[in-house]
Amino acid sequence: MAEINILGWIDYLVIAVMLCISAGIGIYYRFSGGRQKTMEEYFIASRSMSIVPVAIALVVSFMSAVTLLGVSAENYTYGTQFVVINLSYLLGTPIVCYGFLPVFYKLQATSAYEYLERRFGIRVRMVASFVYWIQLLLYSGVVLYAPSLALEATTGMSKTASIIIIGLVCAFYSSIGGIKAVLITDVFQGLLMFASVFLVIGTAANNVGGLGEIWEIARKGHRLEFDSIDLDPTVRHTWWSLTLGGLCTFLSLFGVNQVQIQRTLTLKNMKASRTAMWLSWPILTLLSFTTCFSGLAIYSKYYNCDPFLQKRITSSDMLMPLYVMDTMSNMPGLPGLFVAGIFSAGLSTISAALNSLAAVTLEDYLKPIYRKCIGYEFSPKKSASVAKMLAFSFGILSIALAFLAQFLGGLLQASLTIFGVVGGPLLGIFTLGMGTESATEDGAIVGAVTAFSFLFWIVFGQPRPVPPTLPTTIDGCSNNVMNITMSVLQNVTNFSKSTGDSSYFYLYRISYMWYSPLGFLITFILGLFVSNLSRLFRKNQNDELDPNLYFPVIARRIRRRNDAENDGNIQMDKKYALNDVIHEKDTDKICTKL
Repeated sequence: MAEINILGWIDYLVIAVMLCISAGIGIYYRFSGGRQKTMEEYFIASRSMSIVPVAIALVVSFMSAVTLLGVSAENYTYGTQFVVINLSYLLGTPIVCYGFLPVFYKLQATSAYEYLERRFGIRVRMVASFVYWIQLLLYSGVVLYAPSLALEATTGMSKTASIIIIGLVCAFYSSIGGIKAVLITDVFQGLLMFASVFLVIGTAANNVGGLGEIWEIARKGHRLEFDSIDLDPTVRHTWWSLTLGGLCTFLSLFGVNQVQIQRTLTLKNMKASRTAMWLSWPILTLLSFTTCFSGLAIYSKYYNCDPFLQKRITSSDMLMPLYVMDTMSNMPGLPGLFVAGIFSAGLSTISAALNSLAAVTLEDYLKPIYRKCIGYEFSPKKSASVAKMLAFSFGILSIALAFLAQFLGGLLQASLTIFGVVGGPLLGIFTLGMGTESATEDGAIVGAVTAFSFLFWIVFGQPRPVPPTLPTTIDGCSNNVMNITMSVLQNVTNFSKSTGDSSYFYLYRISYMWYSPLGFLITFILGLFVSNLSRLFRKNQNDELDPNLYFPVIARRIRRRNDAENDGNIQMDKKYALNDVIHEKDTDKICTKL
């Protein structure tokens, strides 16, 4: 591997300042305000947060180091088709604002999975919260692993050291500062994320002669692709997979995920929550577009000297930090600012995960067990103490899982695969409950478990094909013409073989973007079928429906029906009362005659 540039002491100082500020925010909120002594203060900030911090936090909670490293590498390696996913963000935002959000806001529960107990029963709540555990813990490992790539590619520091440092700092301020510390550090870290992306784009534009030249180099390198409308589900990225798959992924993350629901509940009312959600959409879109363009900016430097073919890096996810060190190592402080941005991206996501995992564990498991076995409720003080210990413990666990993340493949695909496998069935359960009146507990469980098992099989089944990449070359960085030619020919050959190879099992070739829609559809359709089937064998089917547990459009229909039934009952009662009066008068007449 070629010699790499290293960070200077000024760069390390910038990184240290960022870590100290993040930790300091946690300390500040531990000793100010409510001092995190109650559950309401620790998990939902006593509903006192402002709209802008929450809007930023909604974005950076998941679009973090995976976005900075993974999306830029995606556009460099596979082209710009991925940018179409932004359409799904626009489609999903009103569905969240006017569909899912009103239901959760009326519920006012710390754990989103309390809804499932009220709608279906305790078994569905336990299944869903356990699956959520799996999703968030796996994703935490991926996100914690991502910043370690930055240091490995730039400073030579081992992955072990960077993972442990980031994990411990995050566990510290998340556990002592509660949701307030998490949200405020999200704002600070979000600004650093944007600074990192703009730093890459600005440097590239300055080096090649403007943004237009970056675009022209990408066009010549066949990186510009926006017209893939193939209906074949085995094609990695198309308008259909990115729009429908992206929509299901977006809804699973922003509509029914504990992390985002918990954030919207920190605002004083539903109007403020909707405003924050709408404000998060342009922020998310801006971050997505700029990060996609940063991949083209990186390509403008390496288009004729690919560092992966040159063996300078071992993964495409290392492209952005490598670019920073190649172009900015002579400017003290700038590489440190970039690495601080990568660290911040990881911290914002891990902190969100730790706080939410603590909330779900306490509300869905520890409190019910304590209530059943001991016969008493946790006191507010004890609940807050247990929550802090849980948050720190999950931080340590995420460190352990980070060492396994390197076996999941590229960061972007790994994270979206996790969201698809787990998020799709979860979205299906909540939609089944909020969108249908006939769904039952048995149907929800059968649908979700079947979908999760099916997706787990097709995701981890082997052998599976390698996704095709766009051709790259090293003819601009080597004098060995023969090696150059062989490298290029080998790369193009692999590209063609991957594109047309149908020897693999069909389900293993399906694009990862279809995992979430598949999980959603299997859960919803099978769950509804089993529910209706089970109702045929139930004696009592006159269940009273709570309108607050359904989407607003369905809730209005239920209320109208209930009002009509009540009016009918009132009229019937009046009729019976009138008959009684008539009967009494007739009886009086008979008695008088006698």
